[in-house]
Amino acid sequence: MSRVSLLLMIAVMASALYLVRTQYESRSLTTEIDRATSLARNLETENDRLDVERRAQATPLRVEKLAREQLHMRTITPAITQYATVSGGVAVSASAPAEVRP
Repeated sequence: MSRVSLLLMIAVMASALYLVRTQYESRSLTTEIDRATSLARNLETENDRLDVERRAQATPLRVEKLAREQLHMRTITPAITQYATVSGGVAVSASAPAEVRP
């Protein structure tokens, strides 16, 4: 074999090895993209589920129930409402007379 033939054979072998390496990297990257896409889909599904759960937790009836049971709050009525009036820049409560200082 001549030197040129040997040199060309080495070049073909190097090219073949480079081709195999790039195909392997391409397949690895494609697999990684598929995994990332699957993970993104799972996270999106989880986000949707949590969003629905959050909306279910914030219903007016549930908030009112928690306010009554845990915070011991009650619905307002005229009997427990205190009204304030402003006279001369001083707020005065209608249910209890306020002290007015000059």
